[in-house]
Amino acid sequence: MANEKSKTNITSIAPGKILIKGYDIIELMGRKSFAEIVYLILKGELPSAAEGRMMDAILSSSIDHGVTPPSSQAARLVVSGGNPLNAAVAGGILTIGESHGGAIEQCARLLQEYAARDGQPELIAGDLVRDLSTKKMRMPGFGHRLHKTDPRTVRLFELASALEFSGKHQTLARAVESIFEKDGKALPINIDGAIAAVISDMGFDWRLGKGFFIISRTVGLVAHAFEERSREKPMRNFGMTEFEYDGPKPRSLS
Repeated sequence: MANEKSKTNITSIAPGKILIKGYDIIELMGRKSFAEIVYLILKGELPSAAEGRMMDAILSSSIDHGVTPPSSQAARLVVSGGNPLNAAVAGGILTIGESHGGAIEQCARLLQEYAARDGQPELIAGDLVRDLSTKKMRMPGFGHRLHKTDPRTVRLFELASALEFSGKHQTLARAVESIFEKDGKALPINIDGAIAAVISDMGFDWRLGKGFFIISRTVGLVAHAFEERSREKPMRNFGMTEFEYDGPKPRSLS
């Protein structure tokens, strides 16, 4: 069909009218929080009060983690080169991949796949750990380079319990953590794993995993880029000035 229109069920736009999933944006503004509207646009329906609080906690938990993550460094580096804020934030977001921010998606996929199986959580967790070991893969969402116990995980699970969102995915994640602990491995659930478990218990598709991280961390990237521009000199030293050359020795075309 040459003139067939594309379709979307997200937003309807008309002169003087903007509908988000059927709700007038004017009605939402000032009546629903940003987290609640994020829930709406991703899930299709407005959250309950409990779902709204849970969503707010999830988005707050990953808003920033200092200047050392690749995304923060990239945003600052791009600004230092004399580029605008949007380019700096885009540069930071482009560093979000399997090794940085991607564990939510990877962990949620595994939790949703294995939690769908019949059986005791402890046995299913054992299968999951063994399968990953056979493939020589790490369990995403577990362990942290800085935190022995991620304080954000503790708080998120506390809220999930209080708001009655502790379901089979969190149970499976805790069972995996117990196996690691019994094996003498210091691999507690980090915030990525906690988010993965909670959004899975809230019914979100695992393919939205990176999206949660991007939505949350973008705010931090804006702050880092602005701080770099307003406090630091352009083209400043980011610490990678000492290196050792190990390429070919001097040579000549003749």
